[in-house]
Amino acid sequence: ALVGARQITSAALAATLAIIAIFLPVAFMSGIIGKFFFEFGMTISIAVALSLLEALTLAPMRCSQFLRIGARRTRLGQAVEGGFRALAIAYRSALGWALDHRTRVIAVSAAVFGGSLVLVPVLRKEFVPPQDQSMFLVRLQTPVGSSIEFTDERFKQAEAFAMSRPEVRRYFGAIGGFGGGEVNTGMLFVTFKPPRERPVVPPNRHPLSQRELMSLFRKELNTIPETKASIQDLSLGGFSAQRGFPIELTVRGPDWDTLAEVSQAIERRMADSPFMVDVDTDYLTGVPEVRVRPDRRKASERGVSIETIGHTINALVGGERVGKYTRGGRRYDVRVRLIPTQRTEAGDIARLWVWNQHGELVQLKDVVTITERPAFLTITRRNRERAIGLFANVAPGKSQAAALQEVERIAKEALPVGYRVVFGGSTQTFRESFQSLLFALVLGILVAYMVLASQYNSYLHPAVVLLALPFSFSGALVALWMARQSLNIYSFIGIILLMGIVKKNSILLVDFTNQLREQGRPLREAVLEASPIRLRPILMTSISTVAAALPPALAIGPGAETRIPMAVAVIGGVILSTLLTLLVVPCAYSLLARFERIHSSNKKGP
Repeated sequence: ALVGARQITSAALAATLAIIAIFLPVAFMSGIIGKFFFEFGMTISIAVALSLLEALTLAPMRCSQFLRIGARRTRLGQAVEGGFRALAIAYRSALGWALDHRTRVIAVSAAVFGGSLVLVPVLRKEFVPPQDQSMFLVRLQTPVGSSIEFTDERFKQAEAFAMSRPEVRRYFGAIGGFGGGEVNTGMLFVTFKPPRERPVVPPNRHPLSQRELMSLFRKELNTIPETKASIQDLSLGGFSAQRGFPIELTVRGPDWDTLAEVSQAIERRMADSPFMVDVDTDYLTGVPEVRVRPDRRKASERGVSIETIGHTINALVGGERVGKYTRGGRRYDVRVRLIPTQRTEAGDIARLWVWNQHGELVQLKDVVTITERPAFLTITRRNRERAIGLFANVAPGKSQAAALQEVERIAKEALPVGYRVVFGGSTQTFRESFQSLLFALVLGILVAYMVLASQYNSYLHPAVVLLALPFSFSGALVALWMARQSLNIYSFIGIILLMGIVKKNSILLVDFTNQLREQGRPLREAVLEASPIRLRPILMTSISTVAAALPPALAIGPGAETRIPMAVAVIGGVILSTLLTLLVVPCAYSLLARFERIHSSNKKGP
């Protein structure tokens, strides 16, 4: 037990420090992604440190007391033992050939890594994968200026369709009151039965997923006359302070009329693009507005004050409190104003009468000018700039990154000088997160290299250890492509996990080879002896990692959409990295060791 503990101490310490070097920078990232990964990075780092303590203390003690070495007695044990021996013999033979052709082996491995990079632009890229949470939000909008009765009628048609679907468990709807009395808007929160409880509705041959139901509702609700319906996946709204759409941007500029024209042009082109659906804007015009401008000269001639005109219009159109009454222990205001049919048009205001200073009635049209024109519902500013927001969902099967590139292209062609597009909400979070993750990944690799360099007192051996990382990345890309998964924050978690896992295999090979060379073994003999001996622990580690990642990869249980990309990336990366590491690392070690000897001899001098 003591000999074994001494043998693996250096490798275990190097592996632990290298893993912590990968995960600790992730724990201290800034922004939303930093909050998201803090627990993850700290948990992994502390768990690995405690695991090292256990491996160097309790594990040797248990081995000395309980481990018994002897011949395998069961058929299964003998078969497993025989299989490992045969595999070690075959591996030694293959490794001998690889060492004779190490340049070719390294070149082929580099070609495999380079070829896998072709998949980077092919894979869909998104912040988080959509989840089947059995609920989504429907935004309904009728033409600006519609009455609440008109909107309610269209809303009931949407409710009728929701009730007709057997997948729907319940729904909740509300009209108006969103953003300052927009009576032409409404929201419908639809909750579905869990995926396993949803019935099969002909002509479909399978229960519809949430994504399919979203497409169905989008298609059917947009057939309601004079109604625009957009669907929002609530599972994507947790990382945004705005509406929560995957594509959120604002068009900004100095002149409001030009800004409105430009934003409408961009909105039309976004709606025509195959990359986006549910294109919407917070720019709403066409709200009927009646402007009453007093004619001061005429009002003065007839003895009518401006204050009287304003008070009369406010009282008769807006209403005025004239008293209170009590009923059932509650006090209610009594307000008086014209009935709805007497205050719906501009002509109704013109027919009003006001008192002049002489106690005579004067018709309002004789002392004011009344105009009716469409007006803006809201004028938005962001960072003291006039801004119009645009929102959209990514079309089914399309990439969020590709959709953002399309928006940038459209904006570049449509924007005049002095106007710009600023991405925000989920879009901004998506971009910042990918940049932060890439930075953390590169920083972790650099720190791991420095830790290994100090551990081995060499610049070359850490480079050999880190050769496993590119192949793990290649395996993750291939696995994600084969499983039709996207490159998102969760698959990045899997890749970061790989950065820590696959270095163990290289460290086991390099560390034991160094020990044999220190004992006086020649380079080739040390490599050929160390690699087959370390084959079993390498395979045990890799197989156990793949086995642990299989359950989440099988999409079992709620929230499986977030676990699948992480598990698939880990499985693919571990498999390909293990296969290539067993040949590439010994070849690279033997090749770089020659440079190390040359460097050492040059340092000694003649």
